[in-house]
Amino acid sequence: MLLSRRTLLKLAGLAGLNGLSGFQIIGARATFAQEAQAEKTWRHGLSLFGELKYPPNFPYFDYVDPSAPKGGKLRLSAIGSFDSLNPYTYNGDSIAIATNNEALFTPSLDEASTEYGLIAESASHPDDFSQVTYRLRPQARFHDGKVASPDDVVWSMETLKKTHPFYIAYYKNVAKVEQSGERDVTFLFSEKGNRELPHIVGQLPVLPKHWWTGMAANGKPRNIEATTLEIPLGSGAYKCVEVKPGAFIRLKRVEDYWGKDLPVNLGQDNFDEITYEFYLDMNVAFQAFKADRYDVRFENTAKNWATGYNFPAVQSNKVILEKIRTKNAEPMQCFVLNLRKPKYQDARVRLAFNYAFDFEWTNTNLFYGEYTRTASFFANSELAATGLPSAEELVFLNEVKDKIPAEVFTTEFKNPVSGERTQRRNNLRMAANLLGEAGWTQQKQGSEIVLKNSLGEVLAAEIILDDPSLERIVIPYTEELNKLGIKAIVRPLDSAQLARRTQNFEFDVIWTSFAQSLSPGNEQREFWGSEAAERKGSRNYAGIKNPAVDHLIERLIYAKSRAELVAATKALDRVLLWNHYVVPMWHVPYERVARWDRFGRPERLPDYSTGFPSVWWWDEARAQKIGRGS
Repeated sequence: MLLSRRTLLKLAGLAGLNGLSGFQIIGARATFAQEAQAEKTWRHGLSLFGELKYPPNFPYFDYVDPSAPKGGKLRLSAIGSFDSLNPYTYNGDSIAIATNNEALFTPSLDEASTEYGLIAESASHPDDFSQVTYRLRPQARFHDGKVASPDDVVWSMETLKKTHPFYIAYYKNVAKVEQSGERDVTFLFSEKGNRELPHIVGQLPVLPKHWWTGMAANGKPRNIEATTLEIPLGSGAYKCVEVKPGAFIRLKRVEDYWGKDLPVNLGQDNFDEITYEFYLDMNVAFQAFKADRYDVRFENTAKNWATGYNFPAVQSNKVILEKIRTKNAEPMQCFVLNLRKPKYQDARVRLAFNYAFDFEWTNTNLFYGEYTRTASFFANSELAATGLPSAEELVFLNEVKDKIPAEVFTTEFKNPVSGERTQRRNNLRMAANLLGEAGWTQQKQGSEIVLKNSLGEVLAAEIILDDPSLERIVIPYTEELNKLGIKAIVRPLDSAQLARRTQNFEFDVIWTSFAQSLSPGNEQREFWGSEAAERKGSRNYAGIKNPAVDHLIERLIYAKSRAELVAATKALDRVLLWNHYVVPMWHVPYERVARWDRFGRPERLPDYSTGFPSVWWWDEARAQKIGRGS
């Protein structure tokens, strides 16, 4: 799916030993790495916990059809626009579609937190996870034919750590990177015992140094920190061939792609051409789908799913509707209140916002009963905190006992429930009491009743959105907030404005979501860590600065077993929930997919993804039967 902005992270420190400075230690490690290549244990894949499913020299992933036909044109949609094709800068509203720079390793879609060799053929790390070495494939090349070299890898890591907030945080524990053999690159870490560090280094996109440090077509030096509409040089199965901002981006499959026969690629990347058409908003995009302007739609609007797919193409089975289940944790979709603003720093105020949100009315009247209220940052997974803390969780929670709400130990977290008039009134009464306890009292301001504190400040809440279709959901919420005396409004913005205000934390309340893996790790620092709270561009949108949260994040990162990771994650989940940093929304445990019936796919899809579009293919017979589209 389309990703215009990405997210995740990492941090730590380095101590001296026996009179040596930290960087002398690093140098000693690097020398050892160069002298001991023969002693390394090379791995064709990495897994955070457990054994790899696929052995060395496996032929292809189980969830692909290795004989899948190549051909056809796939049309997809995207919302909004962009002003840059460079996803490696913090500036502008960039988009990653046109880049297609491959990483050292690539994930398996039917294993949790497992990667296999792509640009690199293998990796090696010691048992203490203090470093990792990647050995590059000799055949790996960029689209201009130049070999992807250790120098490119070193430059990519060093440059991204300087230029982009996400990579600065994500790879903060990478203390040094250097070429350590003809095709080897070694990454030295600033700490030991963090089993995730070798894994996330494998996610590093390998950029062509010669292109980014070269001259653009206009005769000026390229700058990776600047926006650009020049198509970047890539290395993957597709190459961007045409761009029209606000209209479309077109990709073509690279016929002589260097990695097409790798086990991690067989049966994938089957479409000859992929075009992303851009639409102003979701409503326009939906009408375009019904008019056969693009082929596949992942439906995220319950109203559309319930009532919108009654057009002739559905009735004649030209359009197929399907719910595809995966084993992923469901994202925490939520309203986030900005704690950088004093008015939201009191947890009672934040909890009052939750009491004012009438999910049951929203689900019944707007969502046709499709959704379940989210009550965990790791919903639908073994990582979600349920009931009261287990003995394993208490090990972690007792370490921060005096820094967390007492309810963590005594009460299972549950969202307020409305559903009927009496419950709604009681919830608003509870919200009013909480606001009063926090020092906000109702006072008259002209013809209005508003909430003011002892300084005479008015409690206001501006909720910013860039999708007009969401207003029908948020406006009823603002009406409930206004009943309490909170001056709540919806502020429509375009996608670029929303991105800038979010990156700079210039908001009261935003609608967002936090996607989680089944093996959470360093990215939790980016979501909730104190260091990320004031770093512009981070995903700590709430501005959380909580020593207890920081401690639990570190315990999670340094978990020594799957059982320990699960317990630490549940403990973190409880503390986040009981601090009321967000107003949880809803989820469904499947993907709602609508597609024009022109495609084939493997009989079994991967456990942790729909596999679209990578393992699907164009079916010429089906396309001829229903037509090829406009």
